[in-house]
Amino acid sequence: MEAILRRHWPEWNGTLQKRTGGWNNTTYFVKGSMRSGVLRVYDTHRDRDKIEFEHAVLQALSKHSLSFRVPMPIRTVMGETLAQLEKESGKYVCLFDYIEGKSPLEQESSFAYSFGEATGELSAVLATFNLDMAPVYRPYYALQQSYPLCNQEIVREICLHPPEPLKTLHDELRLIGKVYEEITDSLHALEELPHQLVHGDLNASNLLVKDTDHSQVTALLDFEFCTLDVRVMEPAVILSGFLGEPEETQAVRDFCQGFSCQVHLSHAEIDAVPVLMLLRKVDVFLHFLSRFLKGTDQPHVLQEQIKQIAADLLQLSTRSSWIQEELILAGMAYE
Repeated sequence: MEAILRRHWPEWNGTLQKRTGGWNNTTYFVKGSMRSGVLRVYDTHRDRDKIEFEHAVLQALSKHSLSFRVPMPIRTVMGETLAQLEKESGKYVCLFDYIEGKSPLEQESSFAYSFGEATGELSAVLATFNLDMAPVYRPYYALQQSYPLCNQEIVREICLHPPEPLKTLHDELRLIGKVYEEITDSLHALEELPHQLVHGDLNASNLLVKDTDHSQVTALLDFEFCTLDVRVMEPAVILSGFLGEPEETQAVRDFCQGFSCQVHLSHAEIDAVPVLMLLRKVDVFLHFLSRFLKGTDQPHVLQEQIKQIAADLLQLSTRSSWIQEELILAGMAYE
């Protein structure tokens, strides 16, 4: 990595420290004498168009006066915002400015109101974008097209007759398969809801809070999956992530109140939230199932995901109606 940095971003030459965590990319903190950055290696695809669209969104966001920061790609000596590693791997790498702040502590939720405000602000700005480039990623509801290795027959077979590494998770897979079948019939109706660009993967791991005040969000990160989707998918993804947290009730309420300061959803959008939260969980399952089938991950990665997703689905079966009520009480709905 040091050689890549020297070749493409010589002015940023410094020491590299690998960051732990992350499923789709590898990141390194770059520490130089005068500046710091984040070097990111895209591990799961070799699609230049996906990265260029992500960078186009970030560059468009940089022209707006936002109350939070977003990553800013640094151009190489050749004037591009990405570089390619040796031909053997073909992976792409890019460099971003370092953003001050820290990731929230595990199970911390005091940032929920500020997170809602920032998400609403981002959603309102993304709604105005009309970029020359077309997004590469499909909307969440395009499950069949997004995961060609996981068509309906394959998912049904794996959930009903788990292969050897997954046999101990028979009950969890049956639940996931049941939910998958149920939401498949509801996906077509989602196409009628308002669409716009959405981040699509906002959660506690993709934000930074202030070092001195963990209740204040200072940055939203990782726009890799930004695409055209239903507008209400943005809060649905976040709300589904709050389930099961120790302060789940307060976090959901605070987020809804913060988001409603910027965006008002229609009743039709709020009605779709339960299905969208289920869709988020099914999408995560298909994402990791695809990685397992490709040989990207060892079986234990999918095993842990299945356990968590099944637990989340059980939570959703009892909490989705309450979350809808919170959305309405927060003043997010209009006729």
